[in-house]
Amino acid sequence: MPKLKSNKAAKKRFYKITKTGKIKRGKAFKRHILTSKNRKRKRHMRHSGFVSASDTKGIKKLLPYG
Repeated sequence: MPKLKSNKAAKKRFYKITKTGKIKRGKAFKRHILTSKNRKRKRHMRHSGFVSASDTKGIKKLLPYG
């Protein structure tokens, strides 16, 4: 059977898959127009989050060897 290709966009968006199977991701809305966002909001966007359980199955298909 041939090797499967990883989805390039998914590879860039999702950092890693944890031992328990959760997928780490970066927070959205932190690239531009930061002057209109308050300090607390920007500080919380620095930290990574996890993909919701309902989306995890689809993302794992995009990253077959992740």
